[in-house]
Amino acid sequence: MVKFSTTGAEETVELGRRIGAVLKANDVVALTGELGAGKTTLIQGIARGLGVKDHVTSPTFIIINEYQGRLPLYHIDLYRLDDVKLIEELGIDEYFAKGGICVIEWAEKLAGLLPAGAATITIESQGENERTICVSSGLAARLKS
Repeated sequence: MVKFSTTGAEETVELGRRIGAVLKANDVVALTGELGAGKTTLIQGIARGLGVKDHVTSPTFIIINEYQGRLPLYHIDLYRLDDVKLIEELGIDEYFAKGGICVIEWAEKLAGLLPAGAATITIESQGENERTICVSSGLAARLKS
């Protein structure tokens, strides 16, 4: 894991933009962090990095939002789902191989459904505006190249 620090929403969006710019078809990004940590803010940046023009919002009530950019972005929010069987019934695994990017908020709820090789990002709030964002080493290495 590689740690990044941000000191405001703009820096979190910018880190997300950098991440989005290096993502490839069928990448899955498992995103975790407490409520209000900045997961959607980071995903807004990822969307920018993918060239998405639409305003990105959290799909808390509809579970999956799809956006078009350089690659399709599937923004999945599992906050309201507590049963792995319900998640399986969504056909979430079908999104992993649709040629786009899956970014999953509350990914810890996937249990064993997360594909091998998925990138992980954990966001920790360090105060009102400060965040520590831990990015799995494979994805972090792409950011440095």
